[in-house]
Amino acid sequence: MTNSTITRKRGPRGRAPRVMLYSHDTFGLGHLRRTRALATAITEVDAEASALILTGSPVAGRFAFPPRVDHIRLPGVTKLADGSYASQALGLDIDETTDLRAGLIEAAAQRFRPDLLIVDKEPSGFRGELLPTLRRLLEEGGTKMVLGLRDVLDEPEVLIDEWARKGAVEAAETYYDELWVYGLRSVYDPTASLPLSKSLRDRMVFTGYLRRDKVELGPAPEEPYILVTPGGGGDGETMVNLVLQAYETDPTLSPRAILVYGPFLSGDTRADFEARVQALNGRVEAVGFESQIETLFAGARGVICMGGYNTFCEVLTFDRPAVIVPRTVPRLEQYIRAHRAEEMGLVGVIDEWRDGLTVEAMIAAIRGLADRPRPSASFPQGLLDGLDHVTERVGALLAQRRECAAE
Repeated sequence: MTNSTITRKRGPRGRAPRVMLYSHDTFGLGHLRRTRALATAITEVDAEASALILTGSPVAGRFAFPPRVDHIRLPGVTKLADGSYASQALGLDIDETTDLRAGLIEAAAQRFRPDLLIVDKEPSGFRGELLPTLRRLLEEGGTKMVLGLRDVLDEPEVLIDEWARKGAVEAAETYYDELWVYGLRSVYDPTASLPLSKSLRDRMVFTGYLRRDKVELGPAPEEPYILVTPGGGGDGETMVNLVLQAYETDPTLSPRAILVYGPFLSGDTRADFEARVQALNGRVEAVGFESQIETLFAGARGVICMGGYNTFCEVLTFDRPAVIVPRTVPRLEQYIRAHRAEEMGLVGVIDEWRDGLTVEAMIAAIRGLADRPRPSASFPQGLLDGLDHVTERVGALLAQRRECAAE
């Protein structure tokens, strides 16, 4: 099925714009936080617009959402050690869980009747759960549809196989009016290896990275401190352990560190870390989850972090000297992003293959933050213009929809 074989019907007129955002969120915080940033920017620019986020994140309820932004929590799934998925809490098999999620998504779209749908990363959704909704919206008309991709997805060979297996290229070609990349082509093109048509590539927009300063900052902790964050924390044990070892090994290491574990760090692992933090007598402070981590970024002298998209955007937004310790499994996404940023002079990197994940490397990284230049010294033009370009495109797409409805 292609766009050329379907006639779009007219959508409803005479009401405030409605934007639906889909974020599959099987693990971690990245997709939800990116989607929330988009919804916030869109509703700030258009005082009448409302946004509804569909998310599978188990911690969605711990975030504050701005006026005219709400969310529906889809039943959670968890990824098992063998790469398969299971229901997080309901005792259903994965097919039953996917069918339930797909039905909820389609029902929400029927009732909300979005003028614009923005889908994060997965063209057909988790295990194809979005396809019934995409088909319905395309056949009914009146809804513009956009696929949004982060700056890096994975190494090219792996990405080609993954998109072929999921039918992602066909879904992207069939259903989406535009494809947005939340980065710059001059930094990295995540689609370069994919067999996309010229027509779809002509509908691609490289927005720039998404700023993270559209939140109200709270009072900053007493300075000086460095911020240590593994993002969601589910795969952050190695980095956190190295930071604690650095402070344990070198009693002169300063300034103090504020460590945010993230909500997905294992409970047993965190208990062990807590005992070690206590033994450091205030040289390291730790919190489990911080929904307004932007406040900690704003006051930090520097940052030690993993290389997720959202953390990288925060490093750039608050212009903090940073050293990234990227993960290398199950994807090379963070590794690619970190090394491209290092090549551009934006951050430093501790590379497990080049430098080794050693205490000595971490001590040198923490000490080196004081002399590391801020990322802004190496910013290319338009690096942080993502939200501006997104809201411009939203306005243009909504205007096109109104014109079609008026015909």
